[in-house]
Amino acid sequence: MVRIPELMDIFLSPGELFVGDAGFQIRTILGSCVSITLWHPILRIGGMSHFLLPTRGAAKGPEGLDGRYGDEALELMFADLNAHGANPLLCEAKVFGGGNMFPGNQHARGHQNIGVSVGRRNGEAARALLQHHGIKLVTESLFGIGHRQIIFDVSKGDVWSRQVRPSSVEIDAETSAQGK
Repeated sequence: MVRIPELMDIFLSPGELFVGDAGFQIRTILGSCVSITLWHPILRIGGMSHFLLPTRGAAKGPEGLDGRYGDEALELMFADLNAHGANPLLCEAKVFGGGNMFPGNQHARGHQNIGVSVGRRNGEAARALLQHHGIKLVTESLFGIGHRQIIFDVSKGDVWSRQVRPSSVEIDAETSAQGK
């Protein structure tokens, strides 16, 4: 996945989000985390989040909204899109991530793998949040095994997703470590 030279490159770490105009591309790497991209096709303004969990689950503290949580990240993106003059409800959405990072670890100590359940909950939460707000989901690449590399070209609304599966050596090592 190659950087587009004429665009300013923004890399998102977990819990971050960014909204910008057609001069930007936004990149990230996702495991069980999920990214929602929102793009306004007329204004060519868009944003992307990188959230870790669907919701905080507790009341928001005095520090305000936190991009680590899907519902709060979406609220922050809405505010930033509005500040750029783009109505978020007129945006197109794409959703990525929610991968299983530990495929050889299906049942650790009698519990379902946390990476699988968190990733699935993140992806399902993203879908539900968009549906709740009436935002059109135009495509998604969710779940599966491994991590994803994501690049969002805000100038065109294109998002490239490359899923990278763990090598068989890594899977075998995880499986054999469980047996000990």
